Amino acid sequence: MSLESLFAFTIALAIAAALPGPGIVGIVARSLGFGFRAALFMVFGLILGDLTFLMASLFGLALLAQQLGELFLVVKLAGAAYLLYLGWKLWRAPAKPVGAEAATGLREPPLRSLLSGLLLTLGNPKTMVFYLAILPTVIDTHGVTLLAAAELAAVGVVVLLAVLSVYAAAAARARRFFTSSRAMRRLNRSTGVIMIGAAAGVAAS
Repeated sequence: MSLESLFAFTIALAIAAALPGPGIVGIVARSLGFGFRAALFMVFGLILGDLTFLMASLFGLALLAQQLGELFLVVKLAGAAYLLYLGWKLWRAPAKPVGAEAATGLREPPLRSLLSGLLLTLGNPKTMVFYLAILPTVIDTHGVTLLAAAELAAVGVVVLLAVLSVYAAAAARARRFFTSSRAMRRLNRSTGVIMIGAAAGVAAS
C-alpha cells in the first residue's frame, strides 16, 4: 500500500476511535470501577473485535455477515447483558477507598474484561459499516494482498491502542481523587449507572 493510503486510513480510524460511543463509555466506566489494568484488557478485546471486522471487510466476508442478522443480534444482546451485570455489580460494590495497596479497586479477571470488549465491538454493526465505507477509498478491495491486510491491521492496532488507552488512563487517574468511603460509593454507583446506560445503548443500536 502507498504511504498516502495508510495515512488516510490512520487519520480516519483515529477520528472514529476518538468519538464517544459504547466502546469509550465502556472503557471509562471499567477504568473508574476496576482500574487501568482491567480497562486495558477491555481495550485489547475491542481491538480484536475491530480486527475481526477489518479482515471480514477486506476479504469480502462482510456481505455474508450482514445476512447473519440473528447472530449479530445474539452477540449484541449478550454484550449488553454483560454490561448490565457489571453496572449492577458496581452499584452494589463496597465503598472501599482507593489506597496504595488497592489502587485498582475491584478485581476483574483479565479474560472477562477482554471478552466484554470483544462482545461490545462484535455487537456493534456500526464498526463494520465504518470499514466497509472507508476501505474502498484507500485500497483496491478486489485484489487484497496479505501484505496490505497486515499493514492495515498493524495500523489499526497501533491507532486503537493509542487512542483508547488515553481514555483508560485518564479515567484511572481521575479515580485516585476518590479517597473516602463516601466518595467511592458515589463513584461506584455513578460508574454503575454509566455502564447500565452503555448496555441500553448497545441493545438499542
